This record gives sequence, C-alpha cells and structure tokens, in this order.
Amino acid sequence: MTAGNETAEKPARAQPGPVTNLLAGGVGGICLVITGHPLDTIKVRLQTQQPGQAQFKGTLDCALQTVRHEGVRGLYRGMLAPLIGVTPMYSICFFGYGVGKQLQTKSPNQELSLLQHFNAGMVAGVMTTVIMAPGERIKCLMQIQQSMKGEAKYSGSMDCARQLFREGGIRSVYRGTAATLLRDVPASGLYFGGYEFLLNWLTPEGKSRKDLSPGRVLLAGGVAGMANWGWAIGPDVLKSRFQTAPEGQYTGIRHVFRELMRNEGPTAMFRGITPILLRAFPANAVS
Repeated sequence: MTAGNETAEKPARAQPGPVTNLLAGGVGGICLVITGHPLDTIKVRLQTQQPGQAQFKGTLDCALQTVRHEGVRGLYRGMLAPLIGVTPMYSICFFGYGVGKQLQTKSPNQELSLLQHFNAGMVAGVMTTVIMAPGERIKCLMQIQQSMKGEAKYSGSMDCARQLFREGGIRSVYRGTAATLLRDVPASGLYFGGYEFLLNWLTPEGKSRKDLSPGRVLLAGGVAGMANWGWAIGPDVLKSRFQTAPEGQYTGIRHVFRELMRNEGPTAMFRGITPILLRAFPANAVS
C-alpha cells in the first residue's frame, strides 16, 4: 500500500504516547552510538581538514591512518560525550516527536499525514538541541585532537567540558547551536516523515504495519536516515568547522560559509559524505 492509499475509513492504530517514545529513544540512542561512532570520527576528521593541510586523502585513508597511529581505540575517541548525551538526547527526540504529534491531533487514534509527521519531527529537532549542541562540541574537539600536531589539550571528554566552561563559560560550551538547529530541525522532520512514508510504501496491500518483516522495518529506518543527510550534510560541515576552530577565527556560521566558499568551493559542503552515508543506514536502521 502506498501513502496515497491510506483512507480515513481504515481502522486507526493507537499512537504510542510520549513516555513510550522516551524509552524507545533511549535504546535507539545507545544503538546509534555503538554502530556509528567510528565512521562519525572519520567524518569529522575529513570535514575539519584545512585547505593545503589535508592529512587524509579520503575515508579509507583516514581509517587506516587512524588505526595505524592510534589503534582501533582512535576510531572511538570522544565517544564518552555521545554516550552520556545521546541516550537522553534520543529520548527527548522521540518524546518531542510524540508531543509534536499530539499537538496536531484531536484524539489519540487519529491518523497523521506525512506533513504532520514532518512537523512533529521538527519539534523533536528543536527540543534535542539543548543536549545535542554541547555534546557535538565536545565530541568533535575530542575526535580531532589526536590527528592534530602537538600535545593533546584535553585528557578526556569531561576535561574538555571543564576547560571550555572555564575559558568561555556556557557560551563556549554551546558554541555552534545555530548550526546544530539549522542541521537538525529540517533533518529530523525529513527522517520521521520519510520513515512514515517508507513504512506505508513497504506495507503490502490489505496488510497492516504489524505484518511488516523486521527486514522491511530496518530498511525503512536506514533509507530514511540516509535521506535526511541530503539536507544535513552542508550544515554539518559548517557546524564541525565552527565548533573546532580556534576562538576568534570565525564570527559565526555565515562567516564559516563565506570562507569555505572562497577558499574551497561548493564541494567542501559535501566533505565527509562517504562515511556519513556508510554510517547513516546501519545506525538509523537499528535505532
């Protein structure tokens, strides 16, 4: 059955409540970190390379060099921040998604349109930024410091958070919040809206979603996760550059964008796309 075949006459299924979404999001967050962090490390290292100072030729070269010089543990560098933050972040994400759906419905069993799922996803994206922005800041700094020359500045994620707060207060910890919103609000809408569309499309005529095989559900999650990066890749590059740059190098994400266009051209906005897509399918399928 396609999305257009759903009618108001079909029996409506009860929508899971915010608490159920909260628990589901927590489990999903753990799965996302475990399956996706090594490729996320590669992505960030590729995105933050400066013109004329490129250390890595591409995804495979970055992975090989990281393992050669730092061991497999190098691919998991900075994982403490997302492990601490991603579980409540994904819990809040699914909670926000549930709230967003409730704001658009008059009864618990009301079927939502794809646009309403998109809107609910954007609500989730706004709510998660309070955790996502500082977590991304700390994670990115930890991920790149071992690939940079010189002695490591931070001994760990907690030390990184303490130093950021001591040097610049809460504003330093939350640096890159605007870029995080620009990335996550539309991307969350695309993910949840795309996931609903794919579930509808993959459900055979005359069947319900309860009849879907685990493989089809995983496929829907994986493809939706890849699709939302069609929007998110550009803002993610700007966010990574801004959050890892020395204090004072950029005045904001618009400054990052201008410098990126002038020095590296439009293709720089897609840097790290290979590890992103490799990570997006399995990470979002299991979450």
